[in-house]
Amino acid sequence: MHLIIKNMVCPRCVTSVEEIFKKNKMPIKYVRLGEAELSEEPSKDQLQQLGEDLKQTGFEPLDDQKTQLVEQVKSLLIQKVQSGSVEEHFSVSKYLGEHIYKDYSAISRLFSEVEGITIEQFFILQKIEKTKELLVYNEESLSQIAFNLGYSSTQHLSNQFKKVTGMTPSQFKQLGMSHRKPINSVRP
Repeated sequence: MHLIIKNMVCPRCVTSVEEIFKKNKMPIKYVRLGEAELSEEPSKDQLQQLGEDLKQTGFEPLDDQKTQLVEQVKSLLIQKVQSGSVEEHFSVSKYLGEHIYKDYSAISRLFSEVEGITIEQFFILQKIEKTKELLVYNEESLSQIAFNLGYSSTQHLSNQFKKVTGMTPSQFKQLGMSHRKPINSVRP
């Protein structure tokens, strides 16, 4: 049985969800960001208990196919940004087409309907949040961040950063952590 789980955004989330499955004695094939595969079909009671336990930890199992598809798109894009290896001419539509075997225009329409923003806007917001994270922790220079997140130049990243946040990367860096959002709540 395949489950889509909302709000899984980091490796710690995977570990937390694995622990919930173990606590409920549910045999799992794998747990990845946004999804899990069970080796056996659980009973209705087991699924209900699992849902309650997931919700208590901030996760949510999804059973509506449209919502599942949107969460799958979000998980794939979050994973791509978190990997820190976005190519300069990265194509969101091509990437999603390689991972979700559905018409991109239909996925895009559904995503906009459910989330209120386009897939591309969501992707940009994720890249800006990753930039904030890297700036706060001084892990990389702005030019290295721009390169790793697929920007053609530091200036391109700086312009997009200012458009989204209202401040330059250096202004943000001076302010620190107070302007970061949890990855799963990023909105324009």
